Amino acid sequence: MGKAQDLQPHIIVKGGEEVNALEFEKITHQATISQLKDFTWWVRMAIYALFVLSGQSAAVLLGRLYYNKGGKNLWMATLVQFIGFPILIPYHCILSSKKIALDRNVNQPDALALAFMYLSFCVLLAADSFLYSIGLLYLPVSTFSLICASQLAFNAFFSFCLNAQKFTPCIVNSLVILTISSTLLVFHPNSVNLTGISKEKYTVGVICTVGASAWYGLMFSLTQFSFEKVLKSQTFVTVLEMKIYESLVATCSTLVGLFISEEWQGLKREMEEFELGRSSYLLTLICTATAWQTFNIGAIGLIFEVSSLFSNVIRASGLPFVPVLAVIFFKENMDGTKVIAMVLALWGFASYLYQHYLDDLESKAETKHVKEISMIPLLKEDNF
Repeated sequence: MGKAQDLQPHIIVKGGEEVNALEFEKITHQATISQLKDFTWWVRMAIYALFVLSGQSAAVLLGRLYYNKGGKNLWMATLVQFIGFPILIPYHCILSSKKIALDRNVNQPDALALAFMYLSFCVLLAADSFLYSIGLLYLPVSTFSLICASQLAFNAFFSFCLNAQKFTPCIVNSLVILTISSTLLVFHPNSVNLTGISKEKYTVGVICTVGASAWYGLMFSLTQFSFEKVLKSQTFVTVLEMKIYESLVATCSTLVGLFISEEWQGLKREMEEFELGRSSYLLTLICTATAWQTFNIGAIGLIFEVSSLFSNVIRASGLPFVPVLAVIFFKENMDGTKVIAMVLALWGFASYLYQHYLDDLESKAETKHVKEISMIPLLKEDNF
């Protein structure tokens, strides 16, 4: 028996303790699985981020194309931002049938509170999208995108009020820089741009875009608040359901606005007068709706994997690059003021992202410390 025990392989560890080789292999195997899970998580994050950035860029550029080629209907430009939500329904059915990530709490939220929450979000979404449509109508894509980057500043402010977000030096720096970036464009000397928009309409476009950015920042903070206080869960299916319900009611609200304003009567004429033709008119709207839903899928994934705040950060990160695409596709003028505003927007975003990096490091350090403390009783038992 003694020889057999001597032949059994051992691993010498700190303090003279020995660990059986089989146990060591088990630990190594678990570590490998953990690394694989981390790798797949990063792959999912990369895919979701790609969906957000590509979907948003395509949607903004197609929206500008719609206006440039003869489209004038604000309600239609608003409608395409969420009318493509049926694309999400089969995805939701598949996830629900397989019961993926359905960690429901025993205490379900109050039906009345849930209905009020969804209705409020839908009204906010419809109003926010309409303001964005006005801003895109009266502003060049480059100016519109750079002003939209200010939503991070609003998001940080509302997160401070609703989600106990701390105002660190990096966050304050980001707020100041993004505010300066947007202010430069508000007082841009070339307000009357090459498309013939008057200074008054340019001002309206700026005000609506800033208002929409503030509204959007509020929506993200309220979304995070609802997950924590009302829904009390943040599964993928829950986030998907919220987006589907929001889009459904927002679509109905926009359709009501379209018919009450009687702008639907001019849709046929608008289609016939569209410079690229009737088929291109329909294709532009369909592609815009698809692009927005691609963005939504990515945003939902990021909200589930990390948080609504991080999803907004990724969305805002792509906005400073849209002006470059606008110069390529629409030959827009990129003067010194816009370049400075773009650099400041990137600086503000980098500062904001760096704070997330610091928070992540702090969170990992705290988790590691808790694990080490929890292992102390086990080590004491082993010694005995």
